[in-house]
Amino acid sequence: MVFRAFAGIFYPPFYFSDILLQMEYIGVQSLPIVLLTTFFVGMILAYQSGFAMAIFGAKMYIGTLVSLSLVRELGPVLAAVVVTGRVGAGSAAELGSMVVTEQISAMRAMGTDPIKKLVTTRLVAGLIMIPLLVLIADLMGILGGGFIASSTFGLAPTFYQKTIIEILVIEDIIMSVVKGLFFAVLIMTLSCYSGLYVEGGTTGVGRATTKAVVLSIVTILISDYFVTVVLLKMLPGLAF
Repeated sequence: MVFRAFAGIFYPPFYFSDILLQMEYIGVQSLPIVLLTTFFVGMILAYQSGFAMAIFGAKMYIGTLVSLSLVRELGPVLAAVVVTGRVGAGSAAELGSMVVTEQISAMRAMGTDPIKKLVTTRLVAGLIMIPLLVLIADLMGILGGGFIASSTFGLAPTFYQKTIIEILVIEDIIMSVVKGLFFAVLIMTLSCYSGLYVEGGTTGVGRATTKAVVLSIVTILISDYFVTVVLLKMLPGLAF
């Protein structure tokens, strides 16, 4: 299914209208919860680390810790988990319902490839929108950390910004985007697979939805380690 979904990107029909609808569903509608979640995670990270670093007289490095933690790790993972809970579950439930009501069989009877129309369109939309959500999540988390660094620990916003600019390099942004792309493939393919190959009627739709969310989150967290190790070896600018 994954091979057919990727292959469908390169030959017509391309279903541009379906891709745009999925981009709006995956990206625009997920934006508020991503903004809210990552902003408060940045605040929590700055608050917790600030007190610990203040003991050693290092609270001026709050910006360094928050920015590296969010851009390299927390931003991509949090955005992926939020999208999984919202989009992954929705896609699995929608496709599972189509299977149960035999809409997939009707599409095949009319000569339409359901993998290309239902999976490829979601995959393309996810590959475009999830990395963008990751970058927005990184920015909002840093802003949340800056709010706490300024209001609670008395760091000047300009100094907080200066520490971030000095520590972040282009390789950090590349790592964040690459993780977003990788997680997009996992979320879209696992959720679509769970929905398209549902068994057990309407009861199976609920199980498929739960399976899609749990499997995607577990796979994201496990694969994140291996992606991080590979990227640290491939991008020498990430090494201190």
